[in-house]
Amino acid sequence: MTTILIFVVASVAVVVTVELLAERTGLPAAAILTLVGVVYALLPGPNVELDPEVVLAFVLPPLLYSAALHASLTAIRTNLRAVISLSVGLVLATALLVGWGVELLVPGISLAAGIALGAAVAPPDPVAALAIGRRAGLPGRLVTLIEGEGLLNDATALTTFTVAVTAAVSGTFSGLDFLVEFAVMALGGLVVGLLVAFGVRLVKSRLHEPVLVNSVSLVTPFAAYALGEAVHVSGVLAVVIAGLVVGHDTPRYSSGASRLQTSAVWRLVDFLLEGFVFLLVGQQLPTVVAGLGAYETSTVVTAAAVTLGVVVLLRPLWLFVTQYLPRGLHARLGGRSNSPDRRLGARQIVVLSWAGTRGIITLAAIFTLPLTVADGSPFPGRDLMLFCAYLVVLFTLVVQGMTFAPIARATGLRQDAAADAFIRNEARIGAVSAALTRLDQLADDPELQLSDTAREALRRILDHRLERYRSRLELLETAENGEIPESPTYDAAVRARRMLIEAQRDELLRWRDARRLTDANLRILEHELDLEERTLPRAR
Repeated sequence: MTTILIFVVASVAVVVTVELLAERTGLPAAAILTLVGVVYALLPGPNVELDPEVVLAFVLPPLLYSAALHASLTAIRTNLRAVISLSVGLVLATALLVGWGVELLVPGISLAAGIALGAAVAPPDPVAALAIGRRAGLPGRLVTLIEGEGLLNDATALTTFTVAVTAAVSGTFSGLDFLVEFAVMALGGLVVGLLVAFGVRLVKSRLHEPVLVNSVSLVTPFAAYALGEAVHVSGVLAVVIAGLVVGHDTPRYSSGASRLQTSAVWRLVDFLLEGFVFLLVGQQLPTVVAGLGAYETSTVVTAAAVTLGVVVLLRPLWLFVTQYLPRGLHARLGGRSNSPDRRLGARQIVVLSWAGTRGIITLAAIFTLPLTVADGSPFPGRDLMLFCAYLVVLFTLVVQGMTFAPIARATGLRQDAAADAFIRNEARIGAVSAALTRLDQLADDPELQLSDTAREALRRILDHRLERYRSRLELLETAENGEIPESPTYDAAVRARRMLIEAQRDELLRWRDARRLTDANLRILEHELDLEERTLPRAR
């Protein structure tokens, strides 16, 4: 027990240290953690082996659910054709092409086994790419495509993988059976996800205590996954759909205090789980290479080249072909040219092509390959397939992960920060105007009995806020090249408000240290100041 505790503490320390290093250097934390895990695996001493069942049941659901909570259901629906093209079409194409290539060039591996390998390496992991993409300031549509693809492709890949493994074990493969099973699992996962989201909506609408709401939020991904698996449909898709719908409904069915607490908890869960996952990826190196001695070097090189080549080269080819179809056909498949779902430009294709980092889902899937087939003989090429999948993960996480940000910056694609700030300030003006209208209505409410003094005080606060937002809007109208104009007056006012809040905190601490204020009362007052500070703008 002591050894386990030491290992957990050391792992957290490594994750925190790497995150600090990533912030200072701009390097992706996922790639650094993977390399640290590889180095640790090569050192003498105990190592942690990946348990695919644990990963699929206890690690993947919360990671996918958290990503779905923070994704935009509206944006994904707007870009649905492109998202489906990447999360369904590209995944299936990758699985089939890897399967055919391996069957043709690698002796002893059947088509079904090759498709299983292709399905395992097909789905990109959105965690690393999104973290790098947001830091590089990618436009919102590219972030949406990476996000939507990463959320929905796991269901496609795992369903394809399951069907292919079943065919490899039994020795029979039917394209019709595959399509039927794929449709059933996908539609079933969609239905289960919607049912879970509806249940969460009913429960949250009746809860007011933030701790209770947060407890429901934490258990939701496991409930969606377990229910999906119990009825033999895609539990992964159920988690994603539940997260997208719950995240979309959160502003309507949760209080501000509940959202503050839930957001903080999920940030912590994400940080720790993602860190452990990438460390775990690196530590699988000894397990993966242990069984390669039974294969000729040429066989290993051929299998690795086919798998990695298809993964890296098919993605840009797929993006180019699907985006540059003849105009009439593209209008039917990809949206009209003036719609939000319009075709991508060359620079966008370059960025998306290099955003295909693989991760824990690939390893979790490939590690579930059975040891034997129906007649009791060893599963064909299992150790070789483990190595090929691991090589894809390592290459995409380290090589693509390390170079993604420089390539994204080199394309010149950046989010229009000024346009986003302009829209936010317009929305703020609209919200304050609605509050002023509501304030006038409250004057005639006999039950509220709002005094003239209180009403005027509230009006002064809202008028001051409205004036500040309108001044900011006038400044943003002068923005050039998507950059937010500097405003010394605005920035100074925000800094001054932070300084005033900090002065209040210092005074409360002096009261506590002088024993004029208990710790319990200090925490209540600190929480009030924290909420006030949270309202200050982080982004202009």
